[in-house]
Amino acid sequence: MKIIIAGAGEVGFHLAKLLSYESQEITLIDSNKSCLTYASEHLDIRVLKGDATSIAILKEAKIQESKLFIAVTSSETTNITACVLAKQLGAGRTIARIANTEFIEQKDVVGFSKFGIDELISPESLAAGEIELLLNQSGFNDSYEFDNGALTMLGLRLSRTAAFVDKSVKDAAKLFTGLHFVPIAIQRFGTQYTIIPRGDTVFKEGDKVVFITSEGGDKELFELSGKVRTEIKNVMILGGSKIGFKTAKDLSEGKFKVKLVESNKSIAYDLADELPNVLVIHADGRNVEVLEEENIGDMDAFIAVTGNSETNIMSCLLAKSKGVKKTIALVENMDYYQLSQSIGIDTLINKKLLAANNIFRYIRKGEVVAMTKLANMNAELLEFVVKPNSKICNKLIKDLDFPRSAIIGGIIRNNEGLIPLGNFKILANDRVVVCSLPQSLGKVESYFN
Repeated sequence: MKIIIAGAGEVGFHLAKLLSYESQEITLIDSNKSCLTYASEHLDIRVLKGDATSIAILKEAKIQESKLFIAVTSSETTNITACVLAKQLGAGRTIARIANTEFIEQKDVVGFSKFGIDELISPESLAAGEIELLLNQSGFNDSYEFDNGALTMLGLRLSRTAAFVDKSVKDAAKLFTGLHFVPIAIQRFGTQYTIIPRGDTVFKEGDKVVFITSEGGDKELFELSGKVRTEIKNVMILGGSKIGFKTAKDLSEGKFKVKLVESNKSIAYDLADELPNVLVIHADGRNVEVLEEENIGDMDAFIAVTGNSETNIMSCLLAKSKGVKKTIALVENMDYYQLSQSIGIDTLINKKLLAANNIFRYIRKGEVVAMTKLANMNAELLEFVVKPNSKICNKLIKDLDFPRSAIIGGIIRNNEGLIPLGNFKILANDRVVVCSLPQSLGKVESYFN
């Protein structure tokens, strides 16, 4: 597939990197020569220096041959304009990165597709949504919802008191029948290897295990994993960035009491005007005394979303030392993203990865409708729609020659989430959630083509 990406910044470069691994034909456009030089030296892609809103540049990039045009520059106006032009010049689908989340909320009213923009992506909005989901599933380190919660992915680390430690998956299933969850990926403590569990796979203390749950599965997981469910109510946010603002706004409209700490005086005053339900504090959140004055020890969650990854990590570690139950740090450096558990922070989020995961589904084969990469694991979670002519349609799961490094974790049928066993028959229009290691993705996708 020929894909053109406008914008060689952090999101654009990371997306080009991921797509180049998929053996896609990538052209990266940017007016910054140094960004393009770096991309050209590190990736097997074509680079083109110029303005993405230039018709001549788009034609030079062979826009008429492209199946997908993705505009992810730092300028919202440039992205929207470039997508409109690209569509008129023959691009297949177009995706624009935007900062104004109001566009996403009102996209059906405005009808962006009429202008030539098929999809809007906001990394800031995705990050804020991820944070809210993590707080609502406060006992878990990772979470991802399919179809508004019909199925949910939840990740946790097994403590010694977990009921299924030292039991195989098969034995655990016999002991705890009628459960609404299934393990789909395991990472052994102290290793970087991801295992797709089979019946004889044994749960070990310290394992990081990712589960798919249907309704009620999260409560069962809490009981069997030995975790104590703690309700999150008081939240402190460090940084009045776009993510900080969106997170504070969304959380304060729900069940949370929110404090937001911002070091820039004018930004703090603006935030106070725009967020009437949030206590905005003008102070340097890196200062221990300031955080103690604001009773950080009474907070249930601390979220650091300043523009500096190191500040976010250090302030979260400080919050953890003061007894805060849940800490979430925004990081830009992908190397940090691999270290969340080992450095003592509950969850690290990366808006580049969130945006790339969201865009990824448009280049997958088969009817992929959702996709996410498991944090710190070399595995991907995909949701497919079964077509009447799909190879998997009208087959029992046990009769499928499914790759051993992939697993069907759940089925959504008529908006209901189901945890299927071997005798489950897959039907047309089912939505199937699959976890797969990279080497099996091609074979998995072939079942749904």
